[in-house]
Amino acid sequence: MTSAEAPALTVVAPGEGEVGDLGSIGVQFKLWGRDTGEQLSVVEHPFPVGALVPAHRHTREDEFSIVTAGEIGFRSGDREVVLGPGGYITKPRGEIHTMWNAGREPARMIEIITPAGFEHFFHSMAELVAEGPPPVPRMMELAAAHGLELHQPEWMADLIARYDLRDPFAPG
Repeated sequence: MTSAEAPALTVVAPGEGEVGDLGSIGVQFKLWGRDTGEQLSVVEHPFPVGALVPAHRHTREDEFSIVTAGEIGFRSGDREVVLGPGGYITKPRGEIHTMWNAGREPARMIEIITPAGFEHFFHSMAELVAEGPPPVPRMMELAAAHGLELHQPEWMADLIARYDLRDPFAPG
């Protein structure tokens, strides 16, 4: 990319960025693809106590996460780890993975997504959640449009029990 093609300077002060609710966790948009020449996007995710992100597989992007508060558990493939503030993890595309609040206080992480584009899934999902409990067919359609596959691996029940998590697929 030449300087003539470089994106304009973008400044996001602490606490700034559109905020949304994804159901199990939140999202705060920091850098969109339009801010980075579509190279990457950056969001922050607050994880309330008991939060569990449904297991999923990305087919188009890789994710890089940095825990900034609390404890967040990660499982990618058959590897599992709990990280505290300052911990980093890569979540490569093509692997089924999940994240959860592994502690007893709210947690938070920064997520860097490359290439950009998946932030639009988060935005659309937050809009859907804001309308009320999202219908499963609409969530599946939205996921498919963004190259996201949702999964329910047998090991999820163990995570839910060990960490006293809210099952994102349980009714109510």
